[in-house]
Amino acid sequence: MKMINEMEITFKAISINESFSRSCIAAFCVQANPSLDEITDIKTAVSEAVTNAVVHAYPLGDGFITIKVKLYSNGVVIDVCDNGVGIEDFNKAREPFYTTKPNEERSGMGFTVMESFMDSITLHKNGKNGLIVRMEKLFKIEDQSAVGL
Repeated sequence: MKMINEMEITFKAISINESFSRSCIAAFCVQANPSLDEITDIKTAVSEAVTNAVVHAYPLGDGFITIKVKLYSNGVVIDVCDNGVGIEDFNKAREPFYTTKPNEERSGMGFTVMESFMDSITLHKNGKNGLIVRMEKLFKIEDQSAVGL
């Protein structure tokens, strides 16, 4: 797998940046010539990961989210990173309908949605408390000349 490009963006963990991040990452991935369905999958998964960070990572105040993207000839690896409160039990957090904010009518389906649209989702601690959500998506590219290979 040949890396063709990479990027990193950091922005405030506020709701208005959810749509920005989704559009930004999708636009960056277009250069690898994924299908429209693959771009839609990426947008949905990024949106869920960023929403989770906005809602859960910084309950006591402001924070930032960093997204790192490595674009390959046949796929993408996306890390959505925060330095927030973290997750104590990764397995519990990944259970469908589990939420730490049931009073806010949260569905608890964020990780389930991410897993359904991406090929791989892994969770890692980011420093002492923060979280890194790593998402991987393989592209079904038939014509490699589209990415300059």
